[in-house]
Amino acid sequence: MDSLFWIIKNRIGLTDGKRFLKDTNDVVLDFPYKDCILEGGQSTEEGMDDYFEYSQKKGDYEQKQSKRKEIFFNQVLAQDEIDRLFDEKVLVNWKKYTKDGEQEVKEIKRGENGTIKENMIIKGNNLLALHSLKKQFAGKIKLIYIDPPYNTGGDASIFTYNNTFNHSTWLTFMRNRLEAGKQLLRDDGFIAIAIDHFELGYLLVLSDEIFGEENRLGIISVVNNPMGRNQAKYFSTINDFMIVYAKKNSSAKFNNVVLDEAVLKTFNKKDEKGKYKLNNFVRIGGGDANLRKHKKSFWYPLYVDKHLKIITTEQKKDYFEVYPITTSGQERTWKLSKPSSEKILSELIAIKENEKIVIYEKYRIDKGQKVPTIWSDKKYNANHQGIRLLEKIIGNQNFSFPKSLYTVLDTFKIMTSDNDIILDFHAGSGTTGHATFVLNKEDGGNRKFILVEQLDEHIEICNERNQKVLAQENIDDSFLYIELAKSNETAKEKILTCQSLKELEAFFDEMYEKYFLNYNLKIKEFKEKVIKEESFKNLSLEEQKKMFLSMLDLNQIYVNKTEMEDAKFEISKSDQKLTNEFYNCEK
Repeated sequence: MDSLFWIIKNRIGLTDGKRFLKDTNDVVLDFPYKDCILEGGQSTEEGMDDYFEYSQKKGDYEQKQSKRKEIFFNQVLAQDEIDRLFDEKVLVNWKKYTKDGEQEVKEIKRGENGTIKENMIIKGNNLLALHSLKKQFAGKIKLIYIDPPYNTGGDASIFTYNNTFNHSTWLTFMRNRLEAGKQLLRDDGFIAIAIDHFELGYLLVLSDEIFGEENRLGIISVVNNPMGRNQAKYFSTINDFMIVYAKKNSSAKFNNVVLDEAVLKTFNKKDEKGKYKLNNFVRIGGGDANLRKHKKSFWYPLYVDKHLKIITTEQKKDYFEVYPITTSGQERTWKLSKPSSEKILSELIAIKENEKIVIYEKYRIDKGQKVPTIWSDKKYNANHQGIRLLEKIIGNQNFSFPKSLYTVLDTFKIMTSDNDIILDFHAGSGTTGHATFVLNKEDGGNRKFILVEQLDEHIEICNERNQKVLAQENIDDSFLYIELAKSNETAKEKILTCQSLKELEAFFDEMYEKYFLNYNLKIKEFKEKVIKEESFKNLSLEEQKKMFLSMLDLNQIYVNKTEMEDAKFEISKSDQKLTNEFYNCEK
């Protein structure tokens, strides 16, 4: 009975991980399959199951599709399967790209502490890629920026899950990846997640549970579509959201930056230390609290020489005596106490205005501005700075609604510095790589990015975009392109090269012995009955090949590093060498 209960607990989440729900009054986000692993990726081929059904009416086999019933790997009952699933994968197809084009990968650069210092675009399932990155990058990522599937449903171009528990499946998908990503973050690191209103509430509760509510720094509303959606039934949506968490609130710190273009223009003066603007040194705000009578220690004279060049707190002959008095005669205070003012006298400027000397402070641009929770500048418009920008770079619109470059760029300005590593495991069109290159060029930084993407059409755009950014911007940097080695890819190739049903039939024994097939395939029935039926034999060779291809399990397509030298996977010596070098293994 106890065993049965634990099976149920791990299947549908009757605990919060420490206590039974009935024993706590806490609000806990528990959902079916919460404690399980959902490997399923984002491609339409992974969302559907192909199968063939004999039609008595037509006397022929018909190819059909059904929504896949996602396979959840239970963390207790299938721990061996999970361990194997999360093993490091073989990395193949290595290429290096610079502004001059494609080059051979001869080595993997590392920093002084042994950390890989390369920009990388990795093709493969992002959950498995994260676990392959774990040993090399645990505790080394400064920022995770992701724009995951919004799970809005409906449109085929939008990522949806084929499960009765729609929210639950999406949450399981996100939970697995967020937990893996958290292990990679530095203690002073951040994660920023783009999302819209459909899953915002669910994602907030899930992320609070994973990262801790005390580490939630804010919910940013990004006005990415100012014109709104004309076909909306109720509200016309003009924004989406970005939720931001620190790995550890006590260790994290934002950079002092100015994001607002209008505010940036106010820093209209410059000296040897950089840009600044002039702010009145009299504390005008704060109401009566900053009157002389309430803050006497901030009321004192400053002394200015007759040339208005020297400002001091010491009384000197022939110097003007200046108090914090407004033009209306109100006695207020300076912004700092006398001892504090003495430390920044070189940052004060005296200007004569209407026969009165006014003291200003140099407010430097590196002090930044407080980051608002609404980003409404036109640069965040995803139509102009996302879709059209991408079209300008690569010449087509084969990607639906990419993020504005400046939404990503400004996020990086706030949360990353010179040598930081940025991870995006929903790479899409590659905006994260583009923004990293642009920011490094702008401030002389040496940030590195790791992008993970699974869909063929996305990875092509991601690669092409970042190649062209290097060339068009004349950037002296590079990135590596790498793929997780597919075990079932060899089976696909062998099926496609078969010249007859006889060859397909001969390959079937090898296929079910060496490769991963769909869990619902009835091997014996197919081998002894279906393949011998006249109706099957009468199918065209192409249709027969399609039936064979549909047997392959698309959730088991990668080669574990421990099996790299197995000849059946045909991993080249070069790829074996680079894989070992990546994982820092002596070989």
